[in-house]
Amino acid sequence: MNDSRNNNNNNNNMINDNKILDHDNNENEPEISVNVAANFFTSTYNFFSQHFNTLFIKILRQGPIPKHIGFIMDGNRRYAKKNNKKIIEGHQMGFDTLHSMLEVCKLLGINTVTVYAFSIENFKRPPDEVNKLMGLAKEKLIELCEKSKIIKKHKIRIRILGNMKYLDSDLLEVINKAVETTKYNTGSTLNVCFAYTSRDEMTISVKSIVKMVESEQLQIKDVNENLLEQNLFTCGNPPLEILIRTSGEIRLSDFLLWQCNQNCYIKFVNCYWPEFSISHILPIILEYQVNYKSFKEKRIKSDQTMQN
Repeated sequence: MNDSRNNNNNNNNMINDNKILDHDNNENEPEISVNVAANFFTSTYNFFSQHFNTLFIKILRQGPIPKHIGFIMDGNRRYAKKNNKKIIEGHQMGFDTLHSMLEVCKLLGINTVTVYAFSIENFKRPPDEVNKLMGLAKEKLIELCEKSKIIKKHKIRIRILGNMKYLDSDLLEVINKAVETTKYNTGSTLNVCFAYTSRDEMTISVKSIVKMVESEQLQIKDVNENLLEQNLFTCGNPPLEILIRTSGEIRLSDFLLWQCNQNCYIKFVNCYWPEFSISHILPIILEYQVNYKSFKEKRIKSDQTMQN
């Protein structure tokens, strides 16, 4: 009898243990199902999103495409703070966004890209942050020249626009290497505005004209808007047609003020630069195309005025 009772108790315990195991398994099943479903929908969304973007680009390429686009890459620091990351990480992610935008611009057929990387005013930031940014600039310029598949694949020429007197010899050496390494690339142009403000650019242009007048290479009567433009850093580039600023700030921060005055389409986007993606830029290109006729008419009138 005792053995029988013991066997019954053991059987009951086994049943109870199995119930516990079954209960645990049942608890995990919904979690696994949710993860599988989430992965499925994510992969499906990415698949259709990629194909939609490819189709969208093909459609846009049937219309007028800007030859020159500019980016004020604003919001790296605020993005880092919002996501509890180090400030330098925000800048690194901003570089990744630039890389992806170069690819998108090339797919669209935009062959000149000018970016605001570092303002002269940024030297007023805390020395530790400035030093880290200088270090990051060296690292990323080397990466662009030596390791970037996009630069090599699309034969992108790198130009650094700005006042080089603000930069140390180590960074200048890297800059010169980047420029020299890519100077024979003819696919596209990436202008990196570093140690730059538009006021400084125009001041340097005026000073160069003054020197030519003083040395009698030029007469005062020959000084005009075209001459000033020919002495800007962006000389030789197509006219700037679209200027995009991220972060939601509605100001130009002393960037390409001369270049964007002639009927350039200016767009302020309410997201930080590391968040900026193909889903932001494609609608902007569409808006540009919708307004292209009026932009073209105004530019023709502006060019005629300058010639007169």
